[in-house]
Amino acid sequence: MGYGPLAVKVWGEFACFTRPEMKVERVSYPVMTPAAARGLLEAIFWKPEFSWQVREIQVLKPIRYFSLIRNEVNSVASHLSARGWQKHGGGYFADEDRAQRHTLALREVAYIIKAEPVLKPHANADPAKYRDQFRRRVARGQFHHAPYLGCREFAAGFGEPEPADRPLPLDMDLGLMLFDLEYQQNDRGLGVRGQPRFFPARLEQGVMRIDPSLYG
Repeated sequence: MGYGPLAVKVWGEFACFTRPEMKVERVSYPVMTPAAARGLLEAIFWKPEFSWQVREIQVLKPIRYFSLIRNEVNSVASHLSARGWQKHGGGYFADEDRAQRHTLALREVAYIIKAEPVLKPHANADPAKYRDQFRRRVARGQFHHAPYLGCREFAAGFGEPEPADRPLPLDMDLGLMLFDLEYQQNDRGLGVRGQPRFFPARLEQGVMRIDPSLYG
């Protein structure tokens, strides 16, 4: 039996879907990326028996940017450093590791995500089971962890699409956009740093469609 994609409406006051080619300053894509959409869907409902494949993202509100500057630390927390401080003394002082960074983010966003839960080879349940569970969680506002729009500090609301929701009548070439990160295992069976994959993205009447062949 064939099933169509599931739909969920997501929105938020702020969003930032960071372009990976920007090394220091955060600059958002104008539209939510498939990777961000997948992460948001997994925040609402995830099972090891399936993976989410995003089919399209509809843009419901005008694309508006805003800038902010924040104090951030340069270093990443490390348990090895903490062990060294415990053994030899010392510690971490944020004032000595602080830098100002600029973020170009999005304001007042809303999207409709259409995606399908695709079963993995070891799964033996009917796909309708997972689809119904997802619909119930969306209707009740349930989630595994708080969904967000690109950055964790930009919280996302979600719910069922409304009959009046329509994508913007907007055509735009978005250039190469991040599709997702691919993780592979090394010789020791450990995961290595994700390699970004890109795809040519375009808005057609406010809808960005993702070619299913990208999922291999």
